[in-house]
Amino acid sequence: MVNKEAYQKLKAELQSRKVELIAVSKGKPAEAIKELYDLGQRDFGENYVQELEEKRIELPVDIRWHFIGHLQSKKAKTIAPYVQLIQSVDSLKLLYEIEEHGKKNDRVIDCLLQVHIADEQSKFGLNERDLEKLTEQFIKDKGHLKNARIVGLMGIATLTNDKAKIRSEFSSLKKLFDVHVPQFFEPGHHSAGPVLSMGMSADYELAIEEGTTMVRIGSLIFGER
Repeated sequence: MVNKEAYQKLKAELQSRKVELIAVSKGKPAEAIKELYDLGQRDFGENYVQELEEKRIELPVDIRWHFIGHLQSKKAKTIAPYVQLIQSVDSLKLLYEIEEHGKKNDRVIDCLLQVHIADEQSKFGLNERDLEKLTEQFIKDKGHLKNARIVGLMGIATLTNDKAKIRSEFSSLKKLFDVHVPQFFEPGHHSAGPVLSMGMSADYELAIEEGTTMVRIGSLIFGER
């Protein structure tokens, strides 16, 4: 189920470039995840709350789950007790919901702000102006937000073969990252430093060239769904 050779090669490449690998396991059975876990992978990304809930009870407790899909505010409470990183925060409402459930579970929940960089309306995320407003409000409310912690940005590029377009979108996100993240990131927030999550199976190499610190890879490891 897992392309072990491809995984080992990819892992070595990313380690040499100090880029973190999130194995995107949505749509894949628990058996495939366990197979990759046995090879040493610990960080896995899921898109749907119900699917994640069903899988995690079958798998080792030390897996670090990343939620990478669109998250409805009302479902934040379900994953709050255990999620490692919510990569898709796209509103203040959701951030405050995460804060509330982090407090209830006595946890600090790390979050990424999702920025809309693709030329596709179907994708979620903040536009540049909304990102500025959210950052400003977060800084004002910083003393009250103790259980939801923003550690970086996430973005998804346009699904296209136009590499110049993809590179431009990644470059624009990196510029926003450089401007906004220093305003809310504090030393010690995240062991590897501030997080820029961009790049998937088809475009991760471009993302690395444009400065990503984390990639989300599924089909290269698990095969096409």
